[in-house]
Amino acid sequence: MTQGLIHHIEIYVSDLNKTTHFWGWFLNELGYTSYQNWENGQSWRLEETYLVFVQAEDRFLDIPYHRCRVGLNHLAFHAESREFVDEMTQKLQQRGTTMLYPDLYPYAGGETHYAVYFEDPDRIKVELVAP
Repeated sequence: MTQGLIHHIEIYVSDLNKTTHFWGWFLNELGYTSYQNWENGQSWRLEETYLVFVQAEDRFLDIPYHRCRVGLNHLAFHAESREFVDEMTQKLQQRGTTMLYPDLYPYAGGETHYAVYFEDPDRIKVELVAP
C-alpha cells in the first residue's frame, strides 16, 4: 500500500550543476537511480519515491536558503547499518562536504541516534541515520 507515503519532493536550487554533482553521487550511494533529466532539472528515484531538483530562476536567487527560516529544515535518510553511516561519513569528508556537528559524531542527535549530518551546496541539512 502506498497511501500516505511521500510520492516526491521537489527542491529549487541555486546552481543545478553543483546540486546534481552532489546529490547524484549521494543518492546513487543510497540506491537511487536517475529518473528524469531536462534542461532545468534532474530527479532520482528509489522505488515509488523520487527527489526532484530544479534550477531556481535568477529573480528568486536574491535571498539564499536558510534552514532556520520557515520551510524545510532538513532531509533525513535511512542507512542500512552503522557501518554504512561510517563509510559514507568518510566518503563525504573525502569529497570536501561541509560536515555538521563533527565533534558530536555519531551521536549529535542523542545517545541512541547514530547519524551523520552534513550540508548540500545550498546549505540544506542532510542526515543519514542508522537503524
